[in-house]
Amino acid sequence: MLSDEDLLGAARGGDEAAFTALYRRRQGAVYRFALHMSGDAAVSEDVTQEVFLALLEGSGRFDASRGSLLSFLYGIARNLVLRRLEKKLPAELADEPVADDDVLDDLTRRETIEAVRNAVLSLPAQYREAVVLCDLENASYEDAAAALDCPVGTVRSRLSRGRAMLAQKLSAKAVRSMS
Repeated sequence: MLSDEDLLGAARGGDEAAFTALYRRRQGAVYRFALHMSGDAAVSEDVTQEVFLALLEGSGRFDASRGSLLSFLYGIARNLVLRRLEKKLPAELADEPVADDDVLDDLTRRETIEAVRNAVLSLPAQYREAVVLCDLENASYEDAAAALDCPVGTVRSRLSRGRAMLAQKLSAKAVRSMS
């Protein structure tokens, strides 16, 4: 299997199949990142398309010595999402599909998912980015640092602070719902 970098090189040379393979391989991760950051499916779809258009138009900017192609794509997505968020507030959260087995369990699951999404969306952007990349997208600290254009130590500290803020928000929500 060709690496992301090999596919990008072939796509730069005009190989549409290579670009299609790269898009299919990485669009899901870019979309999920954008969705976790924005909370808006339409924004996430637009951002995903824009990321790959930017890659085609400016693929020469990618530098493998600075990180993986995926971290480069996350960096582009991050900038696009932040620009969108500056222009508008996050839209309603998309509904999660649930099983029909047990209505009470499904309702509880939906409420929990919504509480976690709201808590993630309420984090300041710098902490939300670290949590989304490392905890939700399973990016390494090094890839997150490359995507966020900051040192690995900064990613670690933002992740720690973001997790603490999430725990505080979720425990406060649990206490309020028990009252």
